[in-house]
Amino acid sequence: MQADHFDQQKLLALAAEDVALAQLAHRRRTLPENAAVTAAEEAQRTLTADVVRAETEVRDLDREQKRLETDVDGVRARADRDRQRLDSGTATPKEMTSLQQELASLARRQGDLEDQVLELMERREAADEVLATAQSGLDAARADQATAEQARDAALAEIAEGEQTHGAQRTEVAGTVPEPLLALYERIAKQTGGTGAAALHARRCEGCRIELYGTELAAARNADPHTVIRCENCNRILVRTAESGL
Repeated sequence: MQADHFDQQKLLALAAEDVALAQLAHRRRTLPENAAVTAAEEAQRTLTADVVRAETEVRDLDREQKRLETDVDGVRARADRDRQRLDSGTATPKEMTSLQQELASLARRQGDLEDQVLELMERREAADEVLATAQSGLDAARADQATAEQARDAALAEIAEGEQTHGAQRTEVAGTVPEPLLALYERIAKQTGGTGAAALHARRCEGCRIELYGTELAAARNADPHTVIRCENCNRILVRTAESGL
């Protein structure tokens, strides 16, 4: 293919824009801010589960304490009735003995229940501390996630702005390249998954970084400036410049 030497030079600008766009695409895929958001989300899920468990523990302890306090109230009421019966003087000696035995049993039962209530109150205090710690951690995780999302969104906005800028510049450059040469470039770029042209710098293809030797170097040196030459290794269009070392 024949193409004006200066038109071939434009391919280097086109390739530069393609490299910039590829770098932006890679940055978008590997954005560290995404990892930070994911880590914050995972921490939030874990801490949310911790809060739910702690809240459940607190509710269970409250329910158990209420049940025990109801039992204590029942024992006290029964003891009050027994004492009233004793104090009334209407009980027979046998009944009085039975009431006194029952009062002693009720006192022991009340003591056991009150001990259990005290133990539950201690466990409730510890559960409250666990809940407060989990809730504090969850609040911090939510703040971390918000911060991470802001950083991610800012990075994505920067990438989008770069893509828009380089995309517009690429379109502008491509519009100045003759259609046959542009079509060849695009076809090669699709094949390489990158760019379709590279500079020949100091006898080395800047696309594959391999230096030209022997017949390939001689062919590049002797080719007409308007002849489109290709790298035998990566197949890219080799654009000759004053720094090609020919």
